[in-house]
Amino acid sequence: MPVDIDPAQVPVLIVYNMDPSWDVQDRQEVESISDRLGRAIAEVGHPTSLIPVKNECIAEHLYPYHPLEHIVLNWCEGIPGVPHSEWMVADAMERQGFVYTGADASTLSLSQNKYRVKKILDLCGIPTPEWRLCTRPDPGGWNRYPAIVKPMSEHCSEGITRDSVVTNQDDLLERIAYILDAYRQPAIVEDFIDGREFHVSLWGNGKLEMLPPAEMDFSDFQDIHDRLCTFEAKFVPGSVPYEKIRTLLPAPLSRDELQRLERICSEAYQAIGCRDYARIDVRYQGGLFYVLDVNPNADISDDASMACAAELAGFSYGEMGSRLIRLAARRHPVWGDGRGTG
Repeated sequence: MPVDIDPAQVPVLIVYNMDPSWDVQDRQEVESISDRLGRAIAEVGHPTSLIPVKNECIAEHLYPYHPLEHIVLNWCEGIPGVPHSEWMVADAMERQGFVYTGADASTLSLSQNKYRVKKILDLCGIPTPEWRLCTRPDPGGWNRYPAIVKPMSEHCSEGITRDSVVTNQDDLLERIAYILDAYRQPAIVEDFIDGREFHVSLWGNGKLEMLPPAEMDFSDFQDIHDRLCTFEAKFVPGSVPYEKIRTLLPAPLSRDELQRLERICSEAYQAIGCRDYARIDVRYQGGLFYVLDVNPNADISDDASMACAAELAGFSYGEMGSRLIRLAARRHPVWGDGRGTG
């Protein structure tokens, strides 16, 4: 459970990434989104400071603040100019002694590698689509279609387009070769579960709580290549998938389906080592839920699925942020018991 404490006693540092190479519009948008989170948390009562990370010198950004006097809300997706560096930010905070929200550095590093995540899910018996790792343009006898081809070490649907879904060997070979060349990393080939998709937010440590699941509604699309959440669908306003994929919240599920979904998502959360909160992406077909991805540093923007689900569950945006902070505060040597569980 979160620490039961007056928010005014828990100052918060919101750490977020601000890449100087972004154009002016992107920088202004990130500043606006971060400011909305900061104001929402401050309205709940937390003294709040915003800290943009503009380079690799995390220690310098945090130098003016004492770790015994603050909780960090870690909203940083990486160090500008350093690919796959989300975990490095957490590692730097750990080395400085800061308690922060969300997963630790080792879990963030793990989650960046879809191969390692899939291996753990399989080992734990958690349903996930059949898959194969391809380090060269050879699918190794793969003959299951439809399939989807993803970069091994990207997130936020980077590298996922309608061409990622393949229905024959020629397209499969072409897409594997593209991933290997464009992203300079192995490709993951897996069954494309052409069914319902859910984004499931959970929070807690030890005892977990599932927030109302969100369903991605692909009913406007007849072509199988369009029935997925691509990079465009998430981040390109005006694009066809961005405009036509609707979010159903709460997802229309029976009590039994909700219970099974919560059990599978909780198992995935714990297997990967999530902490405080996470989002699990799931597909449903033939009466079975399949875990697609585990996001231990899920988007908590005010229009993202987690914030919307929390609002439906009765939490304002600021109250959601405060709950994450107070979950982390249980690990803090001043405000918590050092366990961070429960």
